[in-house]
Amino acid sequence: MKVLIIGLGSIAKKHILALKQINTKVVIFALRSRTNASQYQDITNIYNTDELENYAFDFCIISSPTTFHARDIEKIIQFKIPLFIEKPLFSTLDNQPLIDSIKTNHIKTYVACNLRFLDSLIYVKEKIIGRSELIINEVNAYCGSYLPDWRPNTDYRESYSANEHLGGGVHIDLIHEIDYLYWLLGAPIKTNRLLKSNSSLDISAIDYANFILEYPNFVSSVKLNYYRRDAKRYLEILFNDFTIYIDLLTNTVYKNGVQIYSSDQKIIDTYKPQLEYFVENISKTSFNDIIEAYEVLKICIKLTPRKN
Repeated sequence: MKVLIIGLGSIAKKHILALKQINTKVVIFALRSRTNASQYQDITNIYNTDELENYAFDFCIISSPTTFHARDIEKIIQFKIPLFIEKPLFSTLDNQPLIDSIKTNHIKTYVACNLRFLDSLIYVKEKIIGRSELIINEVNAYCGSYLPDWRPNTDYRESYSANEHLGGGVHIDLIHEIDYLYWLLGAPIKTNRLLKSNSSLDISAIDYANFILEYPNFVSSVKLNYYRRDAKRYLEILFNDFTIYIDLLTNTVYKNGVQIYSSDQKIIDTYKPQLEYFVENISKTSFNDIIEAYEVLKICIKLTPRKN
């Protein structure tokens, strides 16, 4: 298996580790933007897209800063290889022509939102959501964490997360919450949002986001921030007869305060099953493809997505 990677940062290295666990014989190449780029492990550096014609890649991982995703996809779209695109898909909503080109060229895509592979969310989706006798009255999702702790030994102000011009901002950087609600509940019929950047972090990117997602019979709220020192991440679903509470950080599900499911899996452990899914379904996957991910992005940035 030959894999091309564009963007060799911290997320890419997690995908590389997962790839090597899945296939010990995988051969990985990195398309680098600088000729003096450092060597990482046994990965072969490539410096010009013309060189890509010499290889038959099974797929490409796009893991560059969000603001460069469209540019990097355009670089390799001519080769018509499947694309594994790190979330968030884009930082703006002016890429419909690129979406159309991918559709026209029948390029398989998957946008990496790894919380869809978290055991507790899978349990709730398979065992609880969709049961005909249950009525949802309210849904609340929350994720608060401290950005300076995300990447130890680095200046958080220089990270893409903290910089608007690199496509950062908690509203799309933590798109997971919007994504898994879309996955669990479908597309909302109307959305409202409040986006702010005025915390003590003093960064240009949005550091607080509050979304209201309206569904035909209930409302879901989503709150995200970069400045909570005691990290907290949960999903709460109020049904007609009981309340389900999912602690994503401990991968545990509670029903009316009583634990009903728990997994030893950590969020970092979801990278491997996600890539396994993609590799196994590379020729036919339509699970969170670029079209679906673009609809989710519309919720985060500006528009209400089309109805399913």
